[in-house]
Amino acid sequence: MEVNGEEWQRLEEQVERVLNGQGLEVSGCDVGLDQSKPATLKKNVTYIVCAVIFNEKEEVLMVQEAKPDCYKQWYLPAGRVEVGESLEDALRREVKEEAGFDCEPITLMLIQEQGPQWIRFIFLAKVTGGEIKTLSTADQESLQASWWDRHSVLPLRGRDILSLIDNGLKYLQAPWHPATLPVDLSSRHVVQRMVLVFTNYRNQIWILLIKAPVLHLPTAAAVKTHAVTWAANTVVQEAMPSSYYDYDVNTVGIFSLQHNGRQHGRTDGVCFNTLVVLVPDHVQRNEDGEKLERPPIEEPPPVENPRYVWRELQKGALREKLLEKTKNTSIVPLHSLY
Repeated sequence: MEVNGEEWQRLEEQVERVLNGQGLEVSGCDVGLDQSKPATLKKNVTYIVCAVIFNEKEEVLMVQEAKPDCYKQWYLPAGRVEVGESLEDALRREVKEEAGFDCEPITLMLIQEQGPQWIRFIFLAKVTGGEIKTLSTADQESLQASWWDRHSVLPLRGRDILSLIDNGLKYLQAPWHPATLPVDLSSRHVVQRMVLVFTNYRNQIWILLIKAPVLHLPTAAAVKTHAVTWAANTVVQEAMPSSYYDYDVNTVGIFSLQHNGRQHGRTDGVCFNTLVVLVPDHVQRNEDGEKLERPPIEEPPPVENPRYVWRELQKGALREKLLEKTKNTSIVPLHSLY
């Protein structure tokens, strides 16, 4: 495919924006829209925010639960995003209600998902004011808050938060990805925009693009029956069906996240700008089930769908930056809990 210089320059600028943690308008969706419904809070999507906050002693802020099913157990400040809220506003509200403190998010640390209907956004945050909640002000949100040294015995509601606390502390000591906060851009659906790449052993790197109406990064809608990150598998299946089962489609994490949420049922969606790496499945077997050695693969699998094209990134800052990202994965992880 011949690409004129102006069109390629525009595409490079878009990729550069995504790599720098900025957003791009969601002007359309290339795959899966017919199987996806507009995201609507309290109907078909639930977003959870969770705060990891430390004091100067490296103690972590915990809250004691008031709910009957986990009464008096301890957990990180967390709760559901309400209609009309941004993710950051929801975080501030939950920390205030449950712990008594004002806070500001520092960065997204991790996103966990069980399909578009349940997504949890874990933030590293800092206290900016307020006073810690005590038993005298207990209510239905929480009984009290406390700073935990992570060593004394504390009845936890769930042990899933221990790794979040460890990672938060490590990030504070030595950040491994840029501070990443939601970008205020709307999306009607839960979608994954992907920088989908293939690299070979010689450090050549290709990026998968959609040709029309102009050259652009593929965008796919999440469907209720699968993980959000399955959208990348759908794109690979559509673009190169014959090669699909010979490769692992690895959504490494997000460069940025777009969310608005101000118009209920119209902007409740999120757009994940992700790095996806297509990795050859090196374990090949013959008809007797014996492992076969597979020679190094020089080029990406051939595109069979005329909508798509591979474009090799030649020498330049964009190529080097993207190659580096595929090697050290210095972006916010996105974990599917399916």
